[in-house]
Amino acid sequence: MKIYTKAGDQGKTSLIGGTRVPKSHIRIETYGTVDELNSFIGLLNDLVDDAKIKTDLKEIQDRLFTVGSSLACDPEKESALRIPDLKEEDIAGLELAMDQMNEVLAPMKSFIIPGGHQAISTAHIARCVCRRAERWCVNMQEEDLFVETLVIKYLNRLSDYLFTLARYIGHLNGVADIPWKPRV
Repeated sequence: MKIYTKAGDQGKTSLIGGTRVPKSHIRIETYGTVDELNSFIGLLNDLVDDAKIKTDLKEIQDRLFTVGSSLACDPEKESALRIPDLKEEDIAGLELAMDQMNEVLAPMKSFIIPGGHQAISTAHIARCVCRRAERWCVNMQEEDLFVETLVIKYLNRLSDYLFTLARYIGHLNGVADIPWKPRV
């Protein structure tokens, strides 16, 4: 199978369901941002050694394919493909993982500057891209374009998870949080 179709050369692409839309369409921007997030999660996974974190990140990547598939569907057309759904348990899993990491983390006393280790910085980049994906989903809702409610909830919780994970990676690597000390 060839990767190129020559169908997008005029600046259009197809949603799942066959509807052609401009590549600048908000739906394309939204699931493209989720794809970017998934790539940064893959990079983060390459930078960590902890087996549990690696397993969790692979699971998150799978969920992000679910999110991307949901966003790539034309809600007006029934897809011939069976698209998996997010579940509340996916969100609960992120919350449980955060609770477990927070058990060993010192309480935050200030804002934290991203940095100190490549994996910490990459987790923060992923967090920022996740927040952007969430904003695009909210933007879609505001434009009366269908977005599964759980997609927004999952992305919101995932960004919290990535923030906590950045701190936890620092903990595992003996790298302290870098507190923001505002200039006065």
